[in-house]
Amino acid sequence: QVQLVESGGGLVQPGGSLRLSCAVSDSIFAFDVLGWYRQVPGKQRESVASSFRRGSPKYSDSVQGRFTISRDFGKDTVDLQMNNLKPEDTGVYYCYGERMTPSGIKDPYWGQGTQVTVSS
Repeated sequence: QVQLVESGGGLVQPGGSLRLSCAVSDSIFAFDVLGWYRQVPGKQRESVASSFRRGSPKYSDSVQGRFTISRDFGKDTVDLQMNNLKPEDTGVYYCYGERMTPSGIKDPYWGQGTQVTVSS
């Protein structure tokens, strides 16, 4: 079973930066999508940034220009560099991966989440 393990969360002041990393227990070459979601209490989990096997990454409007997603094929990680953090970026960040089974079915994977708190 493939595992996704996040790290790098914590407490940061507004305007600060954090870098999240998601270690994947299998080769990330096999993943069509690798991304990051955010969840706050009482709200649905929302996509923040996605990296695709083909094509450009996608970002939510709220983080566009501040967050950057990247894949490290040597380490089998997907990272999220978060700059100019705002209090509304606070939440639990989940790593997400998706690959296709041989029969053509999407096979999703989730990490356990890491807390990011932006507060002065």
